[in-house]
Amino acid sequence: MPEIHPTAMVDTSAELADGVVVGPFCVIGGGVRIGEGTTLGSHVVVQGRTTIGRENRITHHVVLGGLPQDLKYRGSDTELVIGDHNEIREFVTAHLGTENGGGRTSIGDRNLLMVGSHIAHDSHISDRVILANNVLLAGHVTIEECAVVSGGAAIHHFVAVGRYAFVGGNSGVVHDCPPYMVSDGHPARVRGVNVIGLQRHRFEADVIERLKRVYRLLYARDEGNQAEGIDRIEAEFGGDAIIAETCAFARRAALGTQGRYFETHRPDNKRSAQPL
Repeated sequence: MPEIHPTAMVDTSAELADGVVVGPFCVIGGGVRIGEGTTLGSHVVVQGRTTIGRENRITHHVVLGGLPQDLKYRGSDTELVIGDHNEIREFVTAHLGTENGGGRTSIGDRNLLMVGSHIAHDSHISDRVILANNVLLAGHVTIEECAVVSGGAAIHHFVAVGRYAFVGGNSGVVHDCPPYMVSDGHPARVRGVNVIGLQRHRFEADVIERLKRVYRLLYARDEGNQAEGIDRIEAEFGGDAIIAETCAFARRAALGTQGRYFETHRPDNKRSAQPL
């Protein structure tokens, strides 16, 4: 049976699995589903069609499933889906999806969302992602596996942050951030390979050296030479999956509006993509 503090308010239609702990003064709305072993600290609000998986630790004053901050939202039955083994710290907010964004906001497994981070409508966080204090994700942002976004960074709508990327603190991110690289500044630009992060994830030294070569050819050159750089990299490292992934991300970003690939696919975008 779930353990519910007597001061909490839980709608009778909410589904709470065995081992769920609901702390003091929480409010759990109708349509909410919470998986086994998940714990909620005090003053947590979960509303809307929100599904939370197993063994999550959600601390005080978190709001999950709030209405999207989007004037186009018309009250459709959209959702927020959260996976397993996440740690969601104080004052985190994550909103429902919208009709124009696929109707879903999602957070995967084993993520750390630090104090005050915000996940807006239709954003998608993969697994083992870290969002530090006061990170702000606008709508339709995609954060891929094992990326780290440092404190105070603000990420523009439709931006994608690639796998194992690192975004520096207080950055203003308006373009896609490539995998395995460090992006930093206002506006953020690629500064080098995420060497420390890759070492922590036990990437081999020769892989890191190849990524340094990619950085020099793609991001330490004039913008106009990037297509040439991709061709050279693909010829030099033809069978390397990590290098192929990095080149594919660069090509994809170049297709996007203002360097944001996913913005090219928004319903009201009239720009025709030109391949790199």
